[in-house]
Amino acid sequence: MEKDNRFKGVNSIKFYQHFQSDEDCNKYLSEIKWTEGYICRKCGNSTYCKGHRLYSRRCNRCKYDESPTAGTMFDKLKFSLLIAFHIVFKICTKKKGMSSLELSEEFEIRQMTAWQFKWKIQQAMHSSGRFPLQGVVHVDEFLIGEYEEGKKGRSGDSKKKLVVVALEILREEGVGRAYAQVISNASAKQFEPFFEAHISKEAEVVTDAWKGYLPLRKEYPLLKQMPSNKGANFKQLHIHIMNIQGWLRGIHHHCTKERLQGYLDEYHYRYNRREFMGSIFDLTIRRMMKNEPIRLYTVF
Repeated sequence: MEKDNRFKGVNSIKFYQHFQSDEDCNKYLSEIKWTEGYICRKCGNSTYCKGHRLYSRRCNRCKYDESPTAGTMFDKLKFSLLIAFHIVFKICTKKKGMSSLELSEEFEIRQMTAWQFKWKIQQAMHSSGRFPLQGVVHVDEFLIGEYEEGKKGRSGDSKKKLVVVALEILREEGVGRAYAQVISNASAKQFEPFFEAHISKEAEVVTDAWKGYLPLRKEYPLLKQMPSNKGANFKQLHIHIMNIQGWLRGIHHHCTKERLQGYLDEYHYRYNRREFMGSIFDLTIRRMMKNEPIRLYTVF
């Protein structure tokens, strides 16, 4: 697809004008799918003719007819491709996204169907891990869930979900990017994969005084610890945490531990691209085109 053909912006009216039918959406996907040329998914042949459906391609050798959505996250949709594009646009460009109930009501589809497709989008929003946090990085954990009497802090037998979060602190004031991950307990064994995936080893990592971070100094020599002082020494990070918790309570109300990571990925996908929202829809569509269909489960 030529660069100028990519949809850019967050204006709903322009989006509706650009995508008015399934044909418009299929054309957009076909240009993405075969940007670098056609290769048959069945036999590897590189020559084709027009398929039975608009924008599909039929292999000249094995006669396999491939649609633009085949082998992607748009395969076997339970609703129109146009609705799928509108849902992706809404989730990507609205500051707080949309709940499955809101999507169900707006697009007149079953809530479970909306939830399942939203879960696909969240999988496409998972971090690639190619851009680790740099500079000064503050790290802490927090709990998601209702209050439990007698269960405080890092209690290992709590029903709440424990999350570790890292935030770039910019030297010229302000904050940069952030990532978060669900963990089962506040131990170095749980912290290590998160650090490895999302934080540069040259970063100046700052945590509170929790002993679970100490073993990470072997790989992160600039790591230092200081008392949290009830969050006062990590003000920007705690604001970030409160924003996540408020978003989950206000928009989604509840999510299981099995699905929490998807919501954290969605939140930080938008957050880390807040300065580049004009290209976020096209980027998400391309990610969904590169990924194979995901088997869905009916666990909320």
